[in-house]
Amino acid sequence: MKASSYRERDYAFGQMMLTLRTSIGLTQAGLGERLRVSRRAVVEWEGGLSYPKVDSLKRFIALCVQHQAFTMGREEEEIQALWKAARQRVLLDELWLHKLLSSAHPEAIVPANGATDDSGSDSLHRIAPIVSAPTMSFPRIDWTGALDVSSFRGREVELAVLSRWLLQERSRMVAVLGMGGIGKSALVSMVGHQFAKHFDAVLWRSVRDAPSCDDLVADCITFFSETPPAELPTSLERRIDQLVERLQMRRCLLVLDNLEMLLEEGDLQGGYRRGYAGYGRLIQRLAESAHQSCVFVTSREKPREISPLEGSRSPVHSLHLAGVDEQVAQALLLDKGLVGEEDSWRQLTAFYAGNPLALKIVAQTIVDLFGGDIVQFLQSGELVFNGVWAVLHQQVKRLTPLEQVLLTWLVVVREWISLDALLQFVIPKVVRGRALEALEALQRRSLLERGQQAMFTLQSVVMEFVTNALIEQIAAEIITGELEALRGYALEQAQAKDYVREIQVRLLVRPLLERLRAELEQDWLIEERLLQLLDRFRSEDSMKQGYGPANVISVLIELRGDLHGLDLSRLSIRGAYLQGIQMQDATLAGAHLHEVVFTDAFDVVLSVAVSPDGHFWAVGSNSGQVRVWREHGRTAHLMLRAHTDRLGAVAFSPDGRTLASASWDGRIKLWDVISGKAIGTLRGHDNYVTSITFSPGGRLLASGSYDGTLRLWDVNNGTSQHILRQHRGPILTLAWSPDGRWLASGGADQKIRLWDGQTGILLRDRSLCAHPPGAYGYGQWHRLAPRWTLARQYG
Repeated sequence: MKASSYRERDYAFGQMMLTLRTSIGLTQAGLGERLRVSRRAVVEWEGGLSYPKVDSLKRFIALCVQHQAFTMGREEEEIQALWKAARQRVLLDELWLHKLLSSAHPEAIVPANGATDDSGSDSLHRIAPIVSAPTMSFPRIDWTGALDVSSFRGREVELAVLSRWLLQERSRMVAVLGMGGIGKSALVSMVGHQFAKHFDAVLWRSVRDAPSCDDLVADCITFFSETPPAELPTSLERRIDQLVERLQMRRCLLVLDNLEMLLEEGDLQGGYRRGYAGYGRLIQRLAESAHQSCVFVTSREKPREISPLEGSRSPVHSLHLAGVDEQVAQALLLDKGLVGEEDSWRQLTAFYAGNPLALKIVAQTIVDLFGGDIVQFLQSGELVFNGVWAVLHQQVKRLTPLEQVLLTWLVVVREWISLDALLQFVIPKVVRGRALEALEALQRRSLLERGQQAMFTLQSVVMEFVTNALIEQIAAEIITGELEALRGYALEQAQAKDYVREIQVRLLVRPLLERLRAELEQDWLIEERLLQLLDRFRSEDSMKQGYGPANVISVLIELRGDLHGLDLSRLSIRGAYLQGIQMQDATLAGAHLHEVVFTDAFDVVLSVAVSPDGHFWAVGSNSGQVRVWREHGRTAHLMLRAHTDRLGAVAFSPDGRTLASASWDGRIKLWDVISGKAIGTLRGHDNYVTSITFSPGGRLLASGSYDGTLRLWDVNNGTSQHILRQHRGPILTLAWSPDGRWLASGGADQKIRLWDGQTGILLRDRSLCAHPPGAYGYGQWHRLAPRWTLARQYG
């Protein structure tokens, strides 16, 4: 079965959290307030996407004990089970738990008639647990992706209509339609917030990033199943059958948000984009099949499957959202501090067609340019509205260059991300303080959404607008040769999660290629232009090339399907995904590879080294190439064309920041492990260099060679401090004592020699006469170790 594009979820833990919160009688926002976390944190816990931190989990347990949410007499057992399910790295504090259970007092349950407690204050109605124990599978809610409705205003008429369709008429499918930014997702989020208690299972899924229909249906089947199926059918039709069966068994609420992303742009019939026709079959089956559930679809355009099935007595309906009135607009913009009479509010709302997103965006312009005075804004002639995209275009033009850079990178990343993680991609580097100010400015302009733990993403309409703008800009740059965005942003990130990278190819690389085909018409002309750009990049330094070569390679792969025979030499290739790509006869001579993923065959490995913290692994090859992996060997980090002959040895400095490579070309090179830049070259050996090792302090580097000399180098200035010539033949291995006082060398002359690591004075030598000439290695050396009591003789 093909892996789903969605993250793995811990539904069992999420169900525990949902059941306990329901028992307490708090909303997600209310629980978040009690625990001093965001509502999104609670949503992710209940969706099985993350786990609470220790302090949050303790506060939650204490709250559950206070409200008697655990089964009487089994509190300790159920708390232990919850702690274990939350995968905490520390053991549950038994003393704390004992004190908590000992001090707990029974809480009076408020009668359903609305009586108050003894103090006379209103109390939350305690509702009975939906299931008898928190380990039961239903009800369950995954509302990840739904919007926060704490500031929701208006739409009373629409909510009443949806309530009637949902509860009284028990409609099977409802399409909520309207232009971008009109509030479709917010309205459906409010519906879910108000009516989730009427369903056994509630699932929100956005198709903004166009997941395959097979993956989405598989995800839904898994969520709505009491026990996830061991195997799913390969055919989409059979998967839809299984999904319908589950919607028949239980009353479920399924939301498919942003369906317009799957519809063919400009198709008046509401057809689907190439590769997504399966969604049409899914919508049709869910609308026409008899089941007791309800499916909500939000879209800017009506899917063609809905119109033939809807009607006043049909279980299929569509609701077109119009703009809000001036009273609702005032409530939405209350925190902006706008000033104006009722008539000016009416004019402002009418001009922007009551579009909430457009109003929020333009409100910041009014504050920035007119001090919040609506009348001055109306009189200035700044009014522009031809749909929300025109408002976005006007707003984006006002952004600072740094704000535009961060906005565009959020389009590339396409998921929630922290500021620090985002800044790792930006070239050139940006000061964190300035970047934080820019993100705050984007949030003030209503272009940015901020989640828990300082995570950021873009609102769907903004994401789509900036995506299209980026594709148009890069396509124009490829044709004109004025390369800015092509260098500055990655279209495909090799180190991203697989499903994110697939989305980047689908929504950035492929549309870019189609745009180029519309301009240049012939594929051979596109390839010719891309190869010209690679030639141009070759003449530039690594930093200036940026992401340009990797982006061109991504488009070439999409265009050709392979990289056969291409000249990729002397390019700085940053973040390219080459796994599974045929590269026969392609050359990478002199290329600098950074964060590249590939599967090409590696040459014979002659030397290996691991950084002291285990984070970086390095290997040297028969052809003089050095490769470095990070994250304990899981991710390709660097590929260096280091030497002209085979690699005799590689070694990391004690701090792990410097890598040394020694070659049969007689040279030793030092490299910056993070950037891959060459730090220096140590010259002096007349023959193969076969062994190198850093002193424990990192200041000295020892090297042994076939020329019979052992050299001690000062790493800071690259000078040779001592040349030691006592070996008669090649030196094959070196080792420092842990304190750096002594250096041992072993050679083909069957001698082990012990040196003073600072002065280079020979202290002792030993003969390996029991072994044949040239014998060396741990298997022989370790038996000699007990005979040398170094501390006693030389300490």
